[in-house]
Amino acid sequence: MSGAHAAPAPTVSVVMPVYNAAATLPRSLRSVLSQTHAAVELLLVDDGSTDASSDIIAEAAADDPRVVPVLLPRNGGVAAARNAGIEAATGRYMAFLDSDDWWSDRKLEVQLREMQAAGAAVSCMCYQRVAEDGRDLGVVTPPARLDHEAMLRSNHIGNLTGLYDRAIGDGRFRRIGHEDYAFWLDIVRRAGTAVRADDGRPLAHYLVRRGSLSADKLEAARWQWRIYREVEGLGRLASARWFACYAVNALAKRA
Repeated sequence: MSGAHAAPAPTVSVVMPVYNAAATLPRSLRSVLSQTHAAVELLLVDDGSTDASSDIIAEAAADDPRVVPVLLPRNGGVAAARNAGIEAATGRYMAFLDSDDWWSDRKLEVQLREMQAAGAAVSCMCYQRVAEDGRDLGVVTPPARLDHEAMLRSNHIGNLTGLYDRAIGDGRFRRIGHEDYAFWLDIVRRAGTAVRADDGRPLAHYLVRRGSLSADKLEAARWQWRIYREVEGLGRLASARWFACYAVNALAKRA
């Protein structure tokens, strides 16, 4: 039709908490700004850094208007930093990336295309786990479709792959172990379902650090129990049932 114009691409707000991440931050932020889906808003939340992170953030903001610095007065932890980013975001879609993880340049393009084709408000993707020395530690592949019950069995959404349409309402991160899991449990509950929106190739890369908290299996199990009891408000019997599902899934992932 003469005079018709294509609708502008929807903006994806990407929240990146930053705390003393000067060594890894440049790669992470470049991976967002180099997306083939260029309509991004990168919220770099400086959580009281004392290294060169603040300078990197300021330089990135000066070079690219899509970068939005969010400066916190003191270190408040990753949950508070992500919440500050959510509050400052203006895009239609919301995504998260930590300052030591990174995306391949087609991540958002592929995810949005597959997510919109499925008519979904929430999506995730498979992702690559990478050791600090660069070794491939395997690919994590979530189910093709998820509901709240599936999420109770296991945390299937890697936070660096999650994407949601803000029309369902923004969630908030709680200062609790497994804050990512609690967040996506809430988001999936709001939406009803989530889909895996990828083309089978890992386009997100998760850095597995030596001695990371996530490597402490006993502590992770305690956090999981607290999610069932304190966040989901389940009784002891229901919590025990879901915890058994969680344990079976955890063992299967290690196999």
